[in-house]
Amino acid sequence: MVHELAEYERAPELCHLTEAQLSAALFGPRPALFGHVAVDAADTPVGYALWFLNFSTWEGVHGIYLEDLYVRPAARGTGAGRLLLSTLAGICVARGYARLEWWVLNWNPARDFYHAIGAGPMDEWVPYRLTGPALVTLAAAVTPPVG
Repeated sequence: MVHELAEYERAPELCHLTEAQLSAALFGPRPALFGHVAVDAADTPVGYALWFLNFSTWEGVHGIYLEDLYVRPAARGTGAGRLLLSTLAGICVARGYARLEWWVLNWNPARDFYHAIGAGPMDEWVPYRLTGPALVTLAAAVTPPVG
């Protein structure tokens, strides 16, 4: 379904995830990625949420960063997305986490759903990303510690 999400987000050529990579991230010796799957009455997967922990230095506690939330088109409007988000909100509340955060493309109609559940955009923050050659160049600038 991750590749389905990439198709939906109009960037299938950018999704290189393999089943082995996802399995290692979720079920390896030190998992740092967590996931939930929504299923229909026939036990067929219809959606998923993949997330990891972040940390608020101002609040002094963890939060959840939702990397992916995807519900297959045929299952949209059934409550699967709300159930996935409710599950993550429940984890936050039970563990004392301060927040549940995610990004959404500005054209995604799911933004109406997010507003309806009380989520709001963080317009004052601008996301930045360092990848590819720029990432390698910056990494090469590190001077190994002496001693």
